[in-house]
Amino acid sequence: MQGFSREPGTEGPMTEVPRAGLRRIWRWAVLVAVGGFLFGYDTGVISGALLYITPDFELSAAEQGTVVSVLLLGAMAGALLAGRVADRLGRRVTYGLEGGVFLVGTAIAVFAVDYPMLLVARLVLGLAVGSASATVPVYLSELSPTEIRGRVLTLNQLLITIGILIAYFVNLAFSSAGAWRGMFAAGAVPAVVMVLGAAFALPESPEWLGTHGRVDRARALIASVTNEATADQLIEQRRRRRQQLEAERPGRRGWQVLRSARVRPALVVGLTLAAVQQFGGINTIIYYAPTIMEQTGLTAGNSILYSVAIGLINLAMTLVAIKLVDRVGRRVLLIVSLVGMTVSMALLGLAFVVGLDSVLALVFMVAYIALFAMGLGPVFWVLVGEIFPPSARAVGSSASTTVNWSSNFVVSLVFLPVADAIGQGPTFWIFALICAVALWFVTRYVPETKDRDATQVDAALQRRFGRRHRPAAGEQPA
Repeated sequence: MQGFSREPGTEGPMTEVPRAGLRRIWRWAVLVAVGGFLFGYDTGVISGALLYITPDFELSAAEQGTVVSVLLLGAMAGALLAGRVADRLGRRVTYGLEGGVFLVGTAIAVFAVDYPMLLVARLVLGLAVGSASATVPVYLSELSPTEIRGRVLTLNQLLITIGILIAYFVNLAFSSAGAWRGMFAAGAVPAVVMVLGAAFALPESPEWLGTHGRVDRARALIASVTNEATADQLIEQRRRRRQQLEAERPGRRGWQVLRSARVRPALVVGLTLAAVQQFGGINTIIYYAPTIMEQTGLTAGNSILYSVAIGLINLAMTLVAIKLVDRVGRRVLLIVSLVGMTVSMALLGLAFVVGLDSVLALVFMVAYIALFAMGLGPVFWVLVGEIFPPSARAVGSSASTTVNWSSNFVVSLVFLPVADAIGQGPTFWIFALICAVALWFVTRYVPETKDRDATQVDAALQRRFGRRHRPAAGEQPA
């Protein structure tokens, strides 16, 4: 229920949501974020499962690589399709369908008898992962009051990190028996939760209901967590906002909305942050940490235990982000994160170039992961749910998430060849340079979205990109 705040230009504090209403919204949000959990689980579980699949199916190195990377290809396709499906069928139905696709992919993986069948399973799981990663931020955003929207949206990243961490623990639990099918099968439990939650526990987004002519249902849903007067006020605000946006781009639907000059600033921000989140180097650290550390002279030891340690750091700092995102704001977290990522990645590169002590290299790596997890990691997913106007939110999230998965695929594909060609130190300096450019971009073009409704966020974006804008009375500066 994005927009539980006063209308721009009016006086008074933000509309207070009763405690009972907030509890209900948080229950919905946690249930929706289970989609993020499966995103994390199915991307993390393969790290342990592959150790036992490889001898069972006698996989070559190339085949092992495709088992990992085909999920990313499926995720690109899923993210690309999710926006149109969510706009056509609704957020709730789409979310339930994604749970069903998770179940199908899990079943194929559990009963796979050869390499081609396993590839199909990973491709289907990728479709579910990609579509969920695009749908969940939109769904969370449209169920959230403005004053807690940042924390609610950060739930997505929190559940992603918990999903990765639980995957590592499940891998550890099944590792003694080499039961890789059990590792995949455990993912069926949250998938069932998604399907049942969509069927029996979750409401449709009031934003989607309102834009599809079901205004009475939207008003009733908002009133169920606030009151009748607030529901009437917010429905009227949305009606005026839709009229204004429709006047600026009449007749545009689906992907055509992204071609509007009004939406272009949001699209530039979404696509740029999506690419930077991956090209800043995070997955080279997550995927190749044991290999990187072996190069410094330290032994990686048990790869699964090592991954658990990284997952714990990731989780702890994501909790910090949840604590801060609605207090200090999105821009502050992004700026602090990118400054720290730039410095720590540059120092990590230096450690390899001049041969610094291996413990220092480990410190720089851990610092980088921590700084990513408290800023760019979760804040990107927050902004994806906030920067696009309601009529472009689903397809804007879909486009941004597609770029995110595409960038993930490219970085994971080229990191080792580039590092072999120019050395790991200079490769990390390239990542540091990308983080520095991203820092400039954020300070120049990304507005604060904390405590702002869709109209205020749009106005701030227009000013950041130098578009002429007639501000409403009381409108906050960018």
